[in-house]
Amino acid sequence: MELRPYQWEVIAPALEGKNIIIWLPTGAGKTRAAAYVAKRHLETVNGAKVVVLVNRVHLVTQHYEEFNRMLDGRWAITTLSGDMGPRPGFGHLARRNDLLICTAELLQMALSSTEEEEHVELNAFSLLVVDECHHTHKDTVYNVILSRYLEHKLRRTQPLPQVLGLTASPGTGKATKLDGAIDHILQLCANLDTWRIMSPQTYRSQLQEHNHRPCKQYDLCHRRSQDPFGDMLKKLMEQVHDRLDMPELSQDFGTQTYEQQVVELCKTAAESGLLQQRVYALHLRRYNDALLIHDTVRAVDALATLRDFYFKERATKTQVLHAERWLLALFNDHEKELNRLATHGPENPKLKMLEQILQTQFGSPGSPRGIIFTRTRQSAHSLLLWLQQQPGLQTVDIRAQMLIGAGNSSQIPHMTQRDQQEVIRKFRDGTLNLLVATSVAEEGLDIPQCNVIVRYGLLTNEISMVQARGRARANESVYSFVATQGSRELRREQTNEALEILMERAVAAVQQMDQAEYQAKDLLQRLGQACGHGQSLQGLDAGRCH
Repeated sequence: MELRPYQWEVIAPALEGKNIIIWLPTGAGKTRAAAYVAKRHLETVNGAKVVVLVNRVHLVTQHYEEFNRMLDGRWAITTLSGDMGPRPGFGHLARRNDLLICTAELLQMALSSTEEEEHVELNAFSLLVVDECHHTHKDTVYNVILSRYLEHKLRRTQPLPQVLGLTASPGTGKATKLDGAIDHILQLCANLDTWRIMSPQTYRSQLQEHNHRPCKQYDLCHRRSQDPFGDMLKKLMEQVHDRLDMPELSQDFGTQTYEQQVVELCKTAAESGLLQQRVYALHLRRYNDALLIHDTVRAVDALATLRDFYFKERATKTQVLHAERWLLALFNDHEKELNRLATHGPENPKLKMLEQILQTQFGSPGSPRGIIFTRTRQSAHSLLLWLQQQPGLQTVDIRAQMLIGAGNSSQIPHMTQRDQQEVIRKFRDGTLNLLVATSVAEEGLDIPQCNVIVRYGLLTNEISMVQARGRARANESVYSFVATQGSRELRREQTNEALEILMERAVAAVQQMDQAEYQAKDLLQRLGQACGHGQSLQGLDAGRCH
C-alpha cells in the first residue's frame, strides 16, 4: 500500500518521532498516512503500543479496515466501542494487543477506572493517534485525555506517547479576524503538544490534482406566500405566553434561538421548583419544535409530533397540574382546525426544490449515491417519510434510509452501533443509494462512490460545512445547499465560506513561523491553561521536539 508523495511529505516529522497534526482535505488519505506511521512505529520502537481514538462509533470499524490492511496481519489489532455488550476490560485488551482502535470515551473511562482489568495508564501507549483532532478543545473528551498527557509532561513523566492528530477542518474557533484565527490554531497545536501542523508544500499541486471538490450549487427558494398552519401555531404560542406572563421572553417563534431560550427557562424553573412555569416552557418547546419541522418538512409531520406529544401527556400523567389541564384543552380545541390547515395548506417550497434536485440526480443515467444532511433526528425521520410518500419520486430509483446518532428523544429512538453499521454497509455496497442523516455522518464516513451531498436548510459552522462537503468522494460530485432566499441559513453558509478561507490563512501563518517564534507565541502559557495547573512550567519546552 504505497503512499502518495504529498502523504510522505506530511508524515516525515512523525516518522522521526515528532508530535504533529496532519491537515489534509477530506478524501486525501489522512487515515492511510496515519496507518503507515503506526506501522513504522511498531516496526522501529521497542515495546510499541498504539491507540487510535475516534469520536464516532461507526468510525471504529472503518478505521479498523484501513489499519488492518496496512498492518497486514503482523501485529495484534482490536477494536472497542460503546455498545459492544460484555467484553474483556480495556486494560486487559491493551496489554494483549499491539494496536487498539476505540472511541475516546472508552479510553477516558479506562484511565479513570480503579478496576485492574479495566484500568490503563496513558503512558502504556507509545503512539496516540487522534482522529478529527479539531475536537481537542474546551471540555471535550479529547481535551480531557490530552490534558492528562500535558499533566504527565509537566511532571516529566517518562515515557510519554507520541501524538499524531488528523483533521481536515481545524476551524477558526468563532474568530472572524486573522489574529483570532491564528490564536485558535495555536491553541489547538498547544492542546495536542504539536511540534508542527503539516500540510503539503512541495507536493501541493499533486494533492490538488488528486483531490477534487464537488461542484457547489445554491438551490434557493421563496418563502411560503401564505402560511395558515404556521400562523395558527404561533397564535397558540402567544396564548401560552400570555398565561406565562413573562414579557421579557422573546417571541421569535420557530427559531433555534427561541428553542435555546425555552430550554433554559424549563431548566431554571425546574431548579427553582416553579412547576407551572416549567410546564409552560416545556409545551412552548414542543410547539417550537413543530414550527421547525413545519419549516423543514410538511405541516402534517409537524402536527404528527404534537399529536404524539399530547397523546403521551394524556397517557402517562397521573397528577395533572392546572397549567397542564389548560394546555391539553388548548390543543384539543384547535386540533381539528390544525389538521384541516395541515392537509390543505401550501406545499413547503424547500421540499419542492429538494424534489427537483433528487429527480435530476437520481433520474439520470449512472449509479448516483447521496446524503441529505438535516439538523435533527425528527427532521430526518420526517424527510424519509416524505421520500417514501412523495408521488413525484415514486418513479425514481431512490432506496433511502436514515443514519442518525445515539441518544434517545421522547419521539424518535436512537440507532445502535449495529444499526448504524448495517445502514453504512448497505450504502457502501449500493443496496441503499440515499441516506438522510444528521451530523453523525458528517465526519469520517468514507464512501468512494458518494457523489451527491445536500445540506438541507442547515445553520452550522464552517467545520460542519467542510466535513459534510467532504462526504462527496466521487469525481464530478454535486454539493447542494438548499435554503430560503434571504434566510439566516443562507447568510451563515456564505459566512462559512469566508471562514474557511480565514482558517486556511491562519494555518499558513502558523506554518510560516520559525520554531522560536512558534514557541514564543505564548504556547507554554497555553499548555499551562490546558493542564489547569498554576504550577511552574519550567523545562516544558525542552520536550517539545520528540
